[in-house]
Amino acid sequence: MADSVFSNLPAPKPDAILALMGKFRADERAEKIDLGVGVYRDAEGATPVMSSVKAAQEKLVSEEVTKTYVGPTGDKEFNALLAELALGESVEKERVASMQTPGGSGALRVLFELVNEARPGATVWVSNPTWANHIPMLKASGLSTQAYSYFDATSGDVRFDDMLASLNECPQGDVVLLHACCHNPTGANLDLDQWSQVGKLLVERGLLPFFDMAYQGFGDGFDEDAKGMRLVASMVPECVIALSCSKNFAVYRDRVGAAVVVAANSEEATLAMGQMGSIARRSYSMPPNHGAAIVKGVLQDPSLKADWIEELESMRLNMLNLRTSLANELRRLSNSDRFDFLAKHRGMFSRVGLTTEQVDWLRENRAIYMVGDSRINIAGLPADKIEYVASAIIDALANA
Repeated sequence: MADSVFSNLPAPKPDAILALMGKFRADERAEKIDLGVGVYRDAEGATPVMSSVKAAQEKLVSEEVTKTYVGPTGDKEFNALLAELALGESVEKERVASMQTPGGSGALRVLFELVNEARPGATVWVSNPTWANHIPMLKASGLSTQAYSYFDATSGDVRFDDMLASLNECPQGDVVLLHACCHNPTGANLDLDQWSQVGKLLVERGLLPFFDMAYQGFGDGFDEDAKGMRLVASMVPECVIALSCSKNFAVYRDRVGAAVVVAANSEEATLAMGQMGSIARRSYSMPPNHGAAIVKGVLQDPSLKADWIEELESMRLNMLNLRTSLANELRRLSNSDRFDFLAKHRGMFSRVGLTTEQVDWLRENRAIYMVGDSRINIAGLPADKIEYVASAIIDALANA
């Protein structure tokens, strides 16, 4: 008798974050704290619908007259609004091709496949470390990967000289994947002067910059977070950008994103747009539109947009306050500046600099859950538990 169709499938490699979520849910300790999952949480531990988003959704539901497809490339107005949010006035609009996608991950996959269409089997250089899904998605798209130096786990700073040295070894025509702001998983960003140096090197080496922009507005401010990417985009002949609305509009489950190409000229932008549409058509056919229509509604209404910016700023400042408070408490308890870098990092994430054994000890002995590389979600830290978490980290250093 022949084997059944799926009998020879290999077991999938467990996803570390999903496995951590399962352990957290099964933990019955009342004091448990989840610092692993990458969603924003308010003071009550909830991930709320933003009031501006809720208002736009109510308007959409009351006025919407059809649920027909929007086409493989999505809503043209949404596409233009997202590209403008990210790029501002840094490049000529006729050079920009923008396409609606199922979340930032959908944008990444479309653009990875586009790069592979243009340069089959190209090498994409990713930061060490980078977001956990980058390398699997790149490989699934037929691309090769190499790592460039980025983060010093001891100091919590960017190894910028080493980064430049790594990129200076990239062969002409290779692709460099860059986190536009709020680097995931480290929280360590480049400053504007460093972005300028990276842009010059990319031009000199003939490298294609690929930006992942998932946290605009969570770092130093909405426009401030885009300055580095905009500067580089203004310097290089072409680049690509994956955009996500999951975090800054809090529309996680609605899967809202955009794939953007800044081409050398309008003719190549049109060609890239056509190819992206073909990639979408053979992958998922049409993007979901409910969340994108809500985002468009927020951005088209001056009052709702102002409310959204205000809400986003409140979220940013809350995370910044949590960072500063945790760093200060760790300084007090450790009587050292070892953890001061936490206050300098930006966005949702930071690597605390603990070993796997220390991370395990925190989970088993203090019910504190974080990813094995000690990445924590700052937004998941309850303000009234900062002293408890800091004390537990100090205990883990001594006992694990």
